[in-house]
Amino acid sequence: MMSESRRISQLSAPSLTKPLLLLETSSQSVETAFTSILTQKPQFFNWCLTFSAAFTLAFHRANGLHMYMKLPSANQDPDCSASLRPVLDLFPHTHIQMDDTQQRRRRRRRREISDAGNSDEKQVKVKGLNEIITSITLLQDQEKDESNRDEMVRYVENHRERKREILDYSAKSEGLHRDADRADASRRRKSMANSVSAAVVAVAAAAEDKPSDKSAGPQRRLWVRNRSKDWWEQCNSPEFPDEEFKKAFRMGKGTFDFICNELSSVVAKENTMLRDAVPVRQRVAVCVWRLATGEPLRLVSKKFGLGISTCHKLVLEVCSAIRNVLMPKFLRWPDDEGLSQFKAEFEAISGIPNVVGSMYTTHIPIIAPKNSVAAYFNRRHTERNQKTSYSITVQGVVDPRGVFTDVCIGYPGSMPDDQVLEKSTLFQRANAGFYNGVWIVGGSGYPLMDWVLVPYTHQHLTWTQHAFNEKIAEVQRAAKDSFARLKTRWGCLQKRTEVKLQDLPIVLGACCVLHNICEMREEGLEPLDKFEIFDDEMVPEIGLRSANAMKARDTIAHNLLHHNHAGTSFLS
Repeated sequence: MMSESRRISQLSAPSLTKPLLLLETSSQSVETAFTSILTQKPQFFNWCLTFSAAFTLAFHRANGLHMYMKLPSANQDPDCSASLRPVLDLFPHTHIQMDDTQQRRRRRRRREISDAGNSDEKQVKVKGLNEIITSITLLQDQEKDESNRDEMVRYVENHRERKREILDYSAKSEGLHRDADRADASRRRKSMANSVSAAVVAVAAAAEDKPSDKSAGPQRRLWVRNRSKDWWEQCNSPEFPDEEFKKAFRMGKGTFDFICNELSSVVAKENTMLRDAVPVRQRVAVCVWRLATGEPLRLVSKKFGLGISTCHKLVLEVCSAIRNVLMPKFLRWPDDEGLSQFKAEFEAISGIPNVVGSMYTTHIPIIAPKNSVAAYFNRRHTERNQKTSYSITVQGVVDPRGVFTDVCIGYPGSMPDDQVLEKSTLFQRANAGFYNGVWIVGGSGYPLMDWVLVPYTHQHLTWTQHAFNEKIAEVQRAAKDSFARLKTRWGCLQKRTEVKLQDLPIVLGACCVLHNICEMREEGLEPLDKFEIFDDEMVPEIGLRSANAMKARDTIAHNLLHHNHAGTSFLS
């Protein structure tokens, strides 16, 4: 029987997937129970062999025995189930595992229950975590709110303090202004009372002197500050020497009266109830003396007994009147008769035919402007004077007597002579054919063109070219001497002026017009006062701009040499 039990224990049925009968008993009665089962129920052994049942006996523990049998279900073999019942009764502890479907359902149910429990636990944990995070976030927000509240409180306190300080300052300033207003009002009342008393005294005195004069107009209020006008009254008197007047105003009394008569209709002002207008002669004198001496407005104010702002206004008004009224008359291009006269005079000087003018460009020093400083920087003057210099240009064409026939004023001092010429009205008229057949003689800083005649500038000149340059220099001397007399006569051109840059072309134009008037009326200058002109000419990058002009210049130089006009007849 024991051999059969071992045989049964070795059987295996991997193909059977039936309910499992688990028999569990104590280790002492296992062998006895199994032997009695096989003795009493031999069909059990046959049944196991018939259905290839597998009995697995395994001692898993020291205290117990587990026997596993894979048997067919009761639905498949009811006799087997009935025969097994007595066997099961022999064992005190038995556990029958159901079929796979029921077992799977129970396992699924247990798993669902466990999963539900786990999910509930997870939900509880997640809920707890969410509550913790929410509480932390609320705490942080509360801290931020408290910090913001503290900052707001501090800001409000600072704002109140600043507002309080501003109110205190405004109250103090208002108090000071009220005190100043009271003081000014008291001073005005006192001055008004003094003026009224003086006016009453004056009226009373006038009434005593002329009791029957009823046609006298209303009296003026005496509010203008009294300034000394002794110097101007002395210069304006008929007994004042003409030499002294000319030394002060750079022109004689006759020329000064002529200018006043020409400008009287433009600069004259009417008297008002408050004060008398400045007379025309004094207006013109303020402008001329300011241009002649270049003295600051403070000294002009003391000389003429006027306010500084009044003197500045008068200078600009008279200069504008000179430009508008006198420039069309005394600074213009000559007519055909005048051109013929100029050609004859220049040919007599140099032997060069068809010359109608001598051209030169000079620089007027100015204070450094606020805008475009580099454009007005004069490098050549800075190197010569060892001092930073700024300037504007004045280009002029003169006749044989040194009278300006064309001027171009106001371009920056950094521009060379050829660029100033290209931007001038003279150049535009030349391009329109206005100067065909005539020459305007310029220095080496100008290019050779069909109407501009310049000297030879290359090295190793021939005798003919050298003689031509000498004759060109004689014509150029007329322009240079004219500019020297211009700067000598008007001292405001010798140093940096206080006039604003936008007003400077008006002032310089007035100087050129007044210069022409003095030259036409032969107002001479003292030889010791002559201003020295520095030649800052630079050779242009493109010196030859016309092949015809180059041939014409060579022809003129050849004719000068062979007609003994070049000053080299001693060589023959």
